[in-house]
Amino acid sequence: MRRAVSYRFHFLATAAAVMLVAGGMSDARAQQITSREGIALQNQIQQLNQQIGQLQAAGGNIAATPAPTSGGGQSGDLVAQLLDRVSALEAQNREMRGQLDQLTNQVQQQNATMSKQISDMQFAAQNGGGGAPAAAASGDAPVAPAAPTPAKPRTAADLLQAGQSALRGGDYATAQSDAQQALKSAKSAQGKMDAQFLLAQSMAGQKQYRDSAVAYYDAYNRAPHSPRAQEALLGVSASMLALGDKHSACEALAKLHTEFPQPSPRVKTAAASFKTRAACH
Repeated sequence: MRRAVSYRFHFLATAAAVMLVAGGMSDARAQQITSREGIALQNQIQQLNQQIGQLQAAGGNIAATPAPTSGGGQSGDLVAQLLDRVSALEAQNREMRGQLDQLTNQVQQQNATMSKQISDMQFAAQNGGGGAPAAAASGDAPVAPAAPTPAKPRTAADLLQAGQSALRGGDYATAQSDAQQALKSAKSAQGKMDAQFLLAQSMAGQKQYRDSAVAYYDAYNRAPHSPRAQEALLGVSASMLALGDKHSACEALAKLHTEFPQPSPRVKTAAASFKTRAACH
């Protein structure tokens, strides 16, 4: 009987020691585990401590009970259940500790990444910002960069000059864009005539001969008595000849001869060449 009682108290003492270790570990980690699961785990450990205390207080009664048989008595079953619960709680503690370590590593990695990004930004600011770091160190507010001065709107004359320069450089698309803008902003008839003529030239440069023929004829109609009107009629003839329409090319040359019987030397030479190519009568 005494050996049985000693066996039971030794078993309970072992369970109590395990519970106290678990309780100590949980108290040491209480500041780190603040989740609902951690609080519930601590409550369960406290309940087990209370149950062990009750078993120790009831030691006299246990001594009066018969020794547990091979099938296990009520007290033995209770101790076994307590040990199982202690093992389960320890496993939960280890799992939560692993999760806490994993979260700690993630936070450390994020902090390291953030520190590197800040260092890179500071390095870039020091190399590209000139005196900006010194101003920041002195506590002065950073000076906002000056707003770029808006470009002045170009006049029709500016657009014509830029378009003619682009035409000479073979940039026919830019020349066409400048000519179209100049045509909209030009005020005088001569300015519109020059813009229309530049538009026709840019289209001819892009081999848009049908459109260039129309543009040349529009230029002629805008100022039919201006010196450039004869060049516009010559451009109509050249565009129609490029399209293979020799009949229309000859008609444009005939109108040129009628309107300008004494054309400029350059126009006269070009008209004679076109007349030969178109086989005009």
